[in-house]
Amino acid sequence: MTLAGRLKAPGWSRAALSQPIGFLVALGVVVGVRALYGYDPLVDWDAIITVVLIALPLAFLVGIGCFDYWFRWASGAPTVPEDHSGHGARSWKDYFYVNTDHKVIGIQYIVTTFFFFIAGGLMAMVMRAELAQPGTQFVEPNTYNGLFSVHASLMIFLFIIPVFAGIANYVIPLMIGAPDMAFPRLNALSFWMLPTAGILMLASFFADGGAFATGWTAYAPLSTETPLGQTFFTIAVQFAGASSIATALNFLVTIITMRAPGMTFWRMPLLVWANFTTSLLVVIATPFIAGSQFFVLLDRSLGTNFFNVGANGDALMYQHVFWFYSHPAVYIMMLPGFGIVSEVISANARKPVFGYRMMAFSLMAIVVLGFTVWAHHMFVSGMFSWLRVPMMITTMLIAVPTGIKIFSWLATLWRGVIHLTTPMLFALGFITMFTLGGISGIMLAVIPVVIHVSDTYFVVAHIHYVLFGGSVFTIFAGIYHWFPKMTGRMYDESLGKLHFWLSFVFFNLTFGPMHLVGVDGMPRRVADYAEQFATMNVIISVSSFLFGLSFLVFLYNMVTSWRNGPKAAANPWRAHTLEWQVSSPPPIFNFDEVPTVVGGPYEYGVPGAVHGVFKEKRGAAVPAGGGGAPPPAE
Repeated sequence: MTLAGRLKAPGWSRAALSQPIGFLVALGVVVGVRALYGYDPLVDWDAIITVVLIALPLAFLVGIGCFDYWFRWASGAPTVPEDHSGHGARSWKDYFYVNTDHKVIGIQYIVTTFFFFIAGGLMAMVMRAELAQPGTQFVEPNTYNGLFSVHASLMIFLFIIPVFAGIANYVIPLMIGAPDMAFPRLNALSFWMLPTAGILMLASFFADGGAFATGWTAYAPLSTETPLGQTFFTIAVQFAGASSIATALNFLVTIITMRAPGMTFWRMPLLVWANFTTSLLVVIATPFIAGSQFFVLLDRSLGTNFFNVGANGDALMYQHVFWFYSHPAVYIMMLPGFGIVSEVISANARKPVFGYRMMAFSLMAIVVLGFTVWAHHMFVSGMFSWLRVPMMITTMLIAVPTGIKIFSWLATLWRGVIHLTTPMLFALGFITMFTLGGISGIMLAVIPVVIHVSDTYFVVAHIHYVLFGGSVFTIFAGIYHWFPKMTGRMYDESLGKLHFWLSFVFFNLTFGPMHLVGVDGMPRRVADYAEQFATMNVIISVSSFLFGLSFLVFLYNMVTSWRNGPKAAANPWRAHTLEWQVSSPPPIFNFDEVPTVVGGPYEYGVPGAVHGVFKEKRGAAVPAGGGGAPPPAE
């Protein structure tokens, strides 16, 4: 293709060309508006960079090809017949372009989010190196503030939330017997908004004054007065949030309207239930964080006073709006993992999930209760004292549906034929770590306790037990469980188990002691600390380095197994759900014949039980295990 042809066609060449054009448009808009209103000087670089941070990502999305179909439709041009050339991966290069296949998008999500996971992890290593002993070793305090802020933001907005979306993107349509997601082009746009958000966050380190340094919460009025790097965060969160909302809407429509014949809601696997409820949370809650960041952006760039107390603004309003999203966001980061663990435990214990309907109802209960607990994050922020007690009660109540899940998984394991595969080990590790994190969470719900340990390392320990010991352990369980389906290869089981034990041991040695120094009063978010905490901190730092190195085992296992691992069978785990009843990896359009669901997804141990059947052209129904063979003995 000629250079002119490459620049006209969607792809990286046009995306590269779009960047200087986007910059010039942003420059022209700012200078033109300032000239129109008589502002002096005409060239204000803070204003220009703010508009550029919005224009360049949009220009990139246009250049890479996310909007081509919609622009053509909006202009009234004749419809181009769909040749499916942008659907499915026929070579590794297809993963670097806009693609409408949910399986390609799922892998794009997973690989991209793990890049940001590595970036955030490296920042954590720098922080622990600084904290290995009192005093200043490697970074000065403001840089340290930027490190923990970008670390937390990447881990939450660019890893945990979207990697669950990636796993679900790959698995959910297959699980419900659908050929793809309901809105494939919107699905592609959802993914490509994600790396733009991550790059904006990382690029904040190069801003005048350094990276945003207000933590992932970006509390106002501090965030309205800090240097330019804060604007990078404010705009990046908008792109990440828009990606989440579009993905959640796609999941909701797909699950509601595209289930295979016979797939009632009470025959859906629990992973589908988990992503259905997560999507409800995302659609309801995410606009609130978008609103909070729009308010901050307007205060910073246009001189509004939403959070300026001196001009009748309300600084506490920011915390209410932010936490009304961000506590449900904790469950956005947990519910998909609950679904993954249910699939892994049931398949590896060879038993039906105990209390299937109660598990589904408890997911819905978490959605409702998740919106009633936000103010427990504000017990020490000056809120009305009478409001603390009902918030404490609702915070304790939300442990009930979560406890139902813990006991259901334990009952599923009871007297099961347990196979200790790598995904099963991570699922069992999750139950342990999440239970410990939940116990410290109940402690933090108690008003006198949280007043004592607020803004100490006890909170750091709690959130990592919940989000790493909880969410990330389930992510690893899911990656190992569906790796054969995604790649057509088996991973190295010995390396997988080594990865688990290194992670489990050094995770606890890293974050367990933080409870102790937190109770003793060591403050979080500081680059220096009192001499009395020195011994415990060097133990934490050394453990964290070894914990970080354990990830290299996972990375090596995934890369080498994807390239050279033994070929995977269609159903290596002998699972019943529909995604295991097609080849590994699946066909481009998932199913040659539309399956019909005839039973539940977890009927292990029931002679002759199948979840779905495929009808051959001659009209004979065959079990969804393929070939009409009887299911394997349990």
